Amino acid sequence: MALTKKEALSVDIGNRLRQLRDARGISMRTLATMSGLSANALSMIERGKASPSVSTLYRIADALGIVVTDFFAHETARQKVVFLKVDERTRLPFMRGLWEGLGGENFMGRVMPFMLTLESGASSGPGTVVHSGHEFVFCLRGQLEYIVENKVYLLETGDSLLFVAQLTHRWRNPGNTVTNALVLLSEFSEGEQVLPLHIES
Repeated sequence: MALTKKEALSVDIGNRLRQLRDARGISMRTLATMSGLSANALSMIERGKASPSVSTLYRIADALGIVVTDFFAHETARQKVVFLKVDERTRLPFMRGLWEGLGGENFMGRVMPFMLTLESGASSGPGTVVHSGHEFVFCLRGQLEYIVENKVYLLETGDSLLFVAQLTHRWRNPGNTVTNALVLLSEFSEGEQVLPLHIES
């Protein structure tokens, strides 16, 4: 009998958001005020009726005082060595895309690798992102447009981009095919909010 690989774990954003919000005793209305999102939008996300954009996830995480990787719901202690099989990645779906953790959420060092998959037209959302450390992007397939401080960089298969992440940035897939990219965040301060220090509209 053939063995089949187990399915990678996909995060239920709605349930995870509810858990994080309840654990902090924050009401939906309060979170709406703190994040700048409407209570209706948050309710739709919690009930699984809407998929948030990445910039929306950043806003929610910032309001909750957590990092975006906390949505991955890692419960294990951080390790000095993390070995991850392909079917063990934690998947975080967002609007027209997928974010896959590559072990950084369980690693005790200050590096956070992700696999990013974007459908045609998918983007990080309407706002720009600012965070600490450095960001490295390697386009594995398709096209990926990064806008850093209003300058446009078009990455195609094999292209890379490295920049100081305190510069405002956003990204999107401008092509007609699916884009895959490796994203690596590094050199952020220990204990610092890794991804969203703040989001600009």
